[in-house]
Amino acid sequence: MKERVTRMSLEREKLEKLVDKVDELLVVLNNIAEDLRIVAASLKSIAVSQIAPPSAPTPTPPPETFENERKKDIEDIKMMFPEDLEKLLNFEEREEYVMIKPRQFLGSENFAKIAQIVRGMGGDYISAGKESHFRVPKKKA
Repeated sequence: MKERVTRMSLEREKLEKLVDKVDELLVVLNNIAEDLRIVAASLKSIAVSQIAPPSAPTPTPPPETFENERKKDIEDIKMMFPEDLEKLLNFEEREEYVMIKPRQFLGSENFAKIAQIVRGMGGDYISAGKESHFRVPKKKA
């Protein structure tokens, strides 16, 4: 009987050690995943900031093409955000810029990530109380 109890306690210790190691691995993997999200967002920001404006002025496209391009602008901006951050934001197209407003309280970490992405696209944060928002210009200055 003692031998059985001892064997069970040894197995329990082994299981507890395995559970601890799995927990440690999960923490490491979550950190890596978060780092990869940040790197991906930074790379997207860099890619947008390096897009050069056309050297020669382009003619005004027909109205339906112009509308498609406007929708593409806002979609391009949305694509710069990781999915988890994009879900926290509302995007509204204006004449000269895209306004990005939080749907909920962002917290300092999400706010910093969003601000970094917006700055990478040449945008800025507009502090205006309840009307505070991020603003990304449609045209590169």
